[in-house]
Amino acid sequence: MSKLLIIVDMQNDFIDGALGTQEAQEIVARVNEKIQEYDQRGDLVIFTADTHSKEYLETQEGRNLPVPHCMKGSQGWEISSALFRPQDAPVIEKDTFGSKELGIMLMEMERAGEVPAEIELVGLCTDICVISNAMIVKAFLPEVPVTVDASCCAGVTPESHENALKAMEVCQIHVIGKE
Repeated sequence: MSKLLIIVDMQNDFIDGALGTQEAQEIVARVNEKIQEYDQRGDLVIFTADTHSKEYLETQEGRNLPVPHCMKGSQGWEISSALFRPQDAPVIEKDTFGSKELGIMLMEMERAGEVPAEIELVGLCTDICVISNAMIVKAFLPEVPVTVDASCCAGVTPESHENALKAMEVCQIHVIGKE
């Protein structure tokens, strides 16, 4: 495998639902194009899905962000139907910003000698889940180049999106697609 694309939390609640933004809606078509490019080349595509239960408001995240979202099984939890999903693309459910399971999957890939030549992340929200997962990738595979396509990401606000991109650059994550 030459490359790995990680699509972070492109779920209805983050696009046009409970926590949706105009910026999130504007990246859907570009993310879809990128997924199709990776799939056509035969590269691996992985999705993450923010996943919460009815106890969400009792969690630390829920107390700090008291907006129920991505409740497992709800329409808001589903990955946008506007996105192409390759048949073999796994969806990693995560109950927090960064995915522990993603780190474990990367570690298993490394043990099996199947380390991608490059890993790219796109999705939502740049300043919360994209940066968290990019840092996990960097921690588990520090010698693999990690890229974030800014044109396929959106943050809670345009300012926090830019701040997250700058923070990732400092951590040696290559940021492309900036305006």
